[in-house]
Amino acid sequence: MVFFDVETTAPSSSSSERLLEFGAIVVCPRKLVEVGSYHTLIRPADLSAVSKRFSTGAPDVDVASAPTFQDVADHIFAVLHRRVWAGHNIQRFDCHRIREAFAAIGRPPPEPVAVVDSLNVLAQDFGRRAGDLKMATLASYFGIGKQRHRSLDDARMNLEVLKHCATVLLLESSLPPGLLGGGGSAFTRSRSSSTIHASQAPPATPSLKLRKTPASSSSSSSQEKMCTSKKSSSGTGTSCKRDSVGRTKEAAPGRRPATATAKPCSSFHMILRHSRVILR
Repeated sequence: MVFFDVETTAPSSSSSERLLEFGAIVVCPRKLVEVGSYHTLIRPADLSAVSKRFSTGAPDVDVASAPTFQDVADHIFAVLHRRVWAGHNIQRFDCHRIREAFAAIGRPPPEPVAVVDSLNVLAQDFGRRAGDLKMATLASYFGIGKQRHRSLDDARMNLEVLKHCATVLLLESSLPPGLLGGGGSAFTRSRSSSTIHASQAPPATPSLKLRKTPASSSSSSSQEKMCTSKKSSSGTGTSCKRDSVGRTKEAAPGRRPATATAKPCSSFHMILRHSRVILR
């Protein structure tokens, strides 16, 4: 799987955007960790179309001394071909710029096996709670950092955004609706009585007053004796058990406590389930 991003010249009346920079990270889709990367500046035919931030003469943005696209086409093809493509708004922008660049030098473009666009993931499941869904806004929303608008940095930031997205989707699918404040009214706590009001929230579960479980053996023995005494005096055959916080309770004979099972789910599977994946 490869996360990639491109930077381009500004479009003009005579030509479309030309590639100025290409950055990509190869990612293991099972662990979502970076296993390789590739980055290069690209010198366009018309240097006058280069934006100011790429024409300052600094070593890391010296487009005038960069190779042409034809010089780096083999490397870009090897990074992209027959992999899952991932990125932000790549379906409407980056993918087209890659194909146009290969068409300009008369070569067939690389082809993905699938495309995951993080813009579609967030537009479908996060909506406007993540702002205008631009990468800079998303980075601020998730507290990741400031976007640099450089290809390799943006590709890495995109991966972090999707990790955060997958975590939130996993939590929302596991918890009652509205519990995380994603929709409807949230729980509010009264200052005077410290009670929880949930008039428009999901049904509340019984609350527990937590306390420490007695650690001494004598306390445990006394509780066990009380259980035994109750059982012998009543003669009903009920059993005495402790709950999760150490309190004793009686359970009806033959009744088994209800248990909840959770299905395993990986972060990447959550992303794919909530995204629109285009298979080729």
